Amino acid sequence: MNADTMVLEAAAEIVAAFGSQNKERYFSCFSPAATFIFYSSNRPFYSRREYEDEWESWQKGGFRVHGCFSSEAKVTLHADSQIAIFTHSVRTESSISGERMTIGERETIVFEKNGERWLAIHEHLSLDPNFT
Repeated sequence: MNADTMVLEAAAEIVAAFGSQNKERYFSCFSPAATFIFYSSNRPFYSRREYEDEWESWQKGGFRVHGCFSSEAKVTLHADSQIAIFTHSVRTESSISGERMTIGERETIVFEKNGERWLAIHEHLSLDPNFT
């Protein structure tokens, strides 16, 4: 299987795990040293553990994911095919304390090849200004 396909599969695993709110499966897709920047957070997270702790606080506050859908996926390989940049548009259906919402976002995930597996090492999320 070629690297592009493997990265697309790794990204699809992240989207599916997030969309099903499977915390263990979702976080296993990220390196422990991964970093995260989300427009919805007042600070970056400099490790998977920091983000996992924040996720727990969101859950306690009533945050639930009901579905996550990816489109316009693109993979660009770098560093002798050891680093990949994945970009896509994403639509997330979620709720906070029972109030449902759908949000359109654009996301960049940087992957690094780790043996035969591609692990996410950075994620950046922004609002999609074209989402209606």
